[in-house]
Amino acid sequence: MVSAPERDARPAGRGPRGARLTPSPADRAGSGRGVIAAGAARWRTFAARIDAGTPPERERTADALRALAIAGVLIGHWLVGGFAIAADGGLRIASPLSTLPGLAPASWVLQMLGLFFLVGGYSSTLSRERSAARGTSYSGWLRDRLVRLLRPVVAVTALWAVALPLLAASGTPASTLRTTVVLVLQPLWFIGVYLVITALTPLALAADRRFGAWAALPPVLVVLVVDALRYGPYGEAMPAWLGLVNLIPAWWFGYQLGVAWARGRLGRPLAVVMIVVGAGAFALLIAKLGYPASMVGVPGVDRSNSNPPSLLVPALAAVQCGLALLLRDRLERALRRPALWAAVAVANLSAMTFFCWHQTAMLAVTLPVFAGAGPVPGLIGVPEGPGWVLLRAAWIGGFAVMMAVLWAVMRRFDGPWTGVRLPLRALAGALAIGYAGLAVLVY
Repeated sequence: MVSAPERDARPAGRGPRGARLTPSPADRAGSGRGVIAAGAARWRTFAARIDAGTPPERERTADALRALAIAGVLIGHWLVGGFAIAADGGLRIASPLSTLPGLAPASWVLQMLGLFFLVGGYSSTLSRERSAARGTSYSGWLRDRLVRLLRPVVAVTALWAVALPLLAASGTPASTLRTTVVLVLQPLWFIGVYLVITALTPLALAADRRFGAWAALPPVLVVLVVDALRYGPYGEAMPAWLGLVNLIPAWWFGYQLGVAWARGRLGRPLAVVMIVVGAGAFALLIAKLGYPASMVGVPGVDRSNSNPPSLLVPALAAVQCGLALLLRDRLERALRRPALWAAVAVANLSAMTFFCWHQTAMLAVTLPVFAGAGPVPGLIGVPEGPGWVLLRAAWIGGFAVMMAVLWAVMRRFDGPWTGVRLPLRALAGALAIGYAGLAVLVY
């Protein structure tokens, strides 16, 4: 039996015979380093497997550009998607660009959808040519691509078709419901445009065969004419819907460049021309012709470069695509590193999950915080001053963590729903359609 003095004499944290009961700080640090080392080793093994399984002819730069464009969408929406208190006590959208116009240049960097369409045209060209070689019809090819794009859209809208009525029944203010609808729908318009342009791939391929890289110019000319009518001397006489004509050609420009890239028509000299002409047009439109500086819409500002798109969209796309082509060789060499390539490959496999669910991630953080704590600096409140931007950056980290959780749960909807029975698929489709109707009512 051990006496009290003997017990008192034992080192802290040690049991009988000196056995340690609790880990010391050194033990905990060593254990943490061991976990990190084991995780790094597993990642290296995984990365090596991904690298070995990648076909040598795969254009890794295209995958990196797609991942970069999606990352820009996420960070951009999380940065400018501020919230303020509405008149009914709910939440309304309060973009920092309304009070901090100096942030507009950030939209020039983060709005990289031109790169997304560039990669879209590139990948669709190769995909269609391979499918045609296998004897697959155009309709069969298109159906497969549309289904892959629409799976995550159906999933996110089906979830909100259930969540919105529950929020309304719990007494959520109408302004919060409307804000939720707007934020969830905000990225989905882009998918609709992308679907239409993808369906027009045979026309893009035919134009490239006939005119080469010059086939990218007609869409720009359409946007130029529409903008001249909208903002020229007779702009007030033009119908309000005229700007919608730009929805397809403004983004088709990048897609058509992607077709030319896939066929080896975009060399370094042309890339330099794209950068110079695009940058010059971009500067002229803002400095001399009164175009808004922001590439995204700003609440309270009548004109927008994105809704509907203006001539700034193809101008910026020309610069971004030109830079991507100039840096292509360096990017390709960097992506030969297995660890970097594995990260890009994983991001690409779940690109649509990130795109469709990132606004839900922001709402999943914001709504509970607002319900429990009310206005919180950097998250809920009118954006004012550089301090708000720093606080917002901290909240973006929280959005990213929530996005990781949603990715772990929802990425399965990116692939075929082979494990989902037909009645559940039909229910998801019905809920998605119901959400569209509910969104119209709330909006």
